[in-house]
Amino acid sequence: MGQNISPDKAGLLSTVLESILYGFSVLMFIGVLWTLLRGRRWAEVNRSMTTVACLLFILSTIHLGVDINRLNSGFIRFRDTYPGGPAAWFANPSDPSFVFKNAVYSFQTVLGDGVVIYRCYMVWRTPWIIVIPCIMWLGVATTTAGSVYSCTLPSTLNNDIYARQLGKWITSFYSMTVSCNLTATALLSYRLWTINRNANTSRVSRSLTIPALLVVIDAGALYSLTILAALICFALESNGQYVVLDMVTPMISITFYMVILRVGVAENMRFTHRSRPRLPMVRSDISRSDVSDRLTSMEVRIQAEKATDTMRRGGDKAEEAVQSGTY
Repeated sequence: MGQNISPDKAGLLSTVLESILYGFSVLMFIGVLWTLLRGRRWAEVNRSMTTVACLLFILSTIHLGVDINRLNSGFIRFRDTYPGGPAAWFANPSDPSFVFKNAVYSFQTVLGDGVVIYRCYMVWRTPWIIVIPCIMWLGVATTTAGSVYSCTLPSTLNNDIYARQLGKWITSFYSMTVSCNLTATALLSYRLWTINRNANTSRVSRSLTIPALLVVIDAGALYSLTILAALICFALESNGQYVVLDMVTPMISITFYMVILRVGVAENMRFTHRSRPRLPMVRSDISRSDVSDRLTSMEVRIQAEKATDTMRRGGDKAEEAVQSGTY
């Protein structure tokens, strides 16, 4: 099938777009550190999420650095010495820089999918619910290793990334990561929705689970649609997949940061609302009817809380995970 963009143009365009998204991810990374570390002692810091955030930032930085170096190599260093010029150099999947940057991207993908599964477990609090996502995650890791290893092998089709053996690994990798992400995101979203539905008498829970639910759906949809676009481009043998693929690297970090920032903002708003001073009530303004109405309202509220206590008890740990940001 005809290719509507040459590999060298795709490499240049992908690096430019990746740099723009990387700039957004840097700002979000700073916000995530502020959200996770502000006002907390080291013992209270969510170390797992902080470590993952730093790893994603480091990996996306390395990936962008490799792409910038590839521009220098393809357009300047090997422009006149490589057979076929820059277009042939950028189309070579066995080049060490291409193999290395894809290894970085693959590790970041495995890490990102693992975080989604971890959040799913923290909200459900049962290992059985993540059995299928974990099997898919192992499939992602396997196809990742296979695709990276296939890039190092000499191709029978003149260093063609769409070669039969390499193409099968890449197609399987895209399919597995989309399936894994969609499955884990669906389970996580459903659990947050049930928590929000059962906690309709708790304003605190609703104020945190609703933002978490919306941002989890948005992040999962954004990532899945991007990978799906890369899969379609690869199936059509379009070099546009290079552009989409390089955009995925900072987007993995962005989707991870989105969840922490959105829930962090909701938590700060809730804290501000609770700490807002209230005007003192004058004794003369309280009538006996007001007292009676308030006592009746209090009794109704107590009965409602008792009636929903059983439903909410199962989601207490999940709500704690949402409030602490460990999901």
